[in-house]
This record gives sequence, C-alpha cells and structure tokens, in this order.
Amino acid sequence: MTDGLRMFTKHVPARRAGGAASSPSAPKLVLPFEQRQKARQRVRLAGGFDAGIQLPRGTVLRGGDRLCAADGTEVEIVAARERVSTVWCRDLRRLAQLAYHLGNRHVALEIGTGWVRYLADHVLDVLVAQLGLTVVHGEEPFEPESGAFGEHRHEHGAGREARAHGHGHAHANGHAHPHPHAHSHSHSHAHPQAQAHDDRAVFGNTRNRDREGSA
Repeated sequence: MTDGLRMFTKHVPARRAGGAASSPSAPKLVLPFEQRQKARQRVRLAGGFDAGIQLPRGTVLRGGDRLCAADGTEVEIVAARERVSTVWCRDLRRLAQLAYHLGNRHVALEIGTGWVRYLADHVLDVLVAQLGLTVVHGEEPFEPESGAFGEHRHEHGAGREARAHGHGHAHANGHAHPHPHAHSHSHSHAHPQAQAHDDRAVFGNTRNRDREGSA
C-alpha cells in the first residue's frame, strides 16, 4: 500500500520539456544511474520528505527530466556525481576498439567527443591499460548511451517469466539469446495480488507512519 505517500507517475524527458527551467521551488531528486533505472522505488527528495516513483517498466531517468504527481507537484531529476573512469584518446580507431571491447562485456558506456566513460571498475581499468590507453578517475554525473541497460536486468518478474517460456532477452549489444524450454503453456499466469505485493515491498505501508507523523 502507498497510503499518504506522494506518487510520481508521469515522466517528462528533458528534451520534451522544451528546455524551460523548472520552478525554483521545485524539489530536486538526486539519483545515481543505478536508481535512475528503477521504475518503482521509494525516494527522498532534496527537501527532506519521502515520495514514491511508479513509472512504466524500462523507464530510464536522465538529468533534467521531470516527474509529475497527480496533484501537479513536480520534481526535477539531477544525475548524481559518481566515481567514474574516463578514457581520452585522439586516435578514434583505438577509441572505437575500446568501445567494442567494453560493449562485449555489456558495460554501460557514456561516449563523448574523443572519450568514453564508465562507472569505475578495477577490472575494466586493467583492460584499458592492456590496450595501451590511460584511465582518468574522477566524479561526474553518469549518462550512458541508451540500450546498455534496462532490457538485461534479470531481477524483474517479467524477465524471469520470459526466460521460463523460452523467449530471448536483450543484451547491451542488441543481440537476443533464446533460451528454449520445451513445456506446455497451458497453465495460467494470472497473479492478481502480485502488483499489490510488489508495491508493498517497494513503498511499504505508510498508513501508521503518516498517523504518527501527524500526531
């Protein structure tokens, strides 16, 4: 249940917001990339109060995007600064080779002019060094290319069900790997209570807490 918890259910990407600045009073929601991939979660806004996010599966939030609640309340997404590894290289062929090798490892990768960036990882840093390139460590907002995430997150129930029925699942490089399992599909998969249980697990039952807070 989500009683008393303000829910943000509408996503307005920055590119559709027309570049207009949000209200100065609009709360900011600072999230690392991992959390910006979660369609359902409980969060704490910069103003110090809790809220919930309930968006379609596969939604990825970007810095500058906005979330809207049913009552018109709006928040702006801010991409948190994270520990990242950036590789600069003037030789675009070598940079493309690096991107290829990282892509084969399903690494979420941000690509700029003359550089690539990934979340800091010692193993990947070693790979970069083996290719004769240099890693620069730092803290920056991380905005990787679309397609390197989301479809391959196996924790989602839909993904587990798809694999159980032999459907392929997408990887970062866009290839599908079928997992055939010969079995009957005659059994029903209707679980009317599944969504309620999922929401309770993410948001919790806030009724008692809200009453305590108003006492």
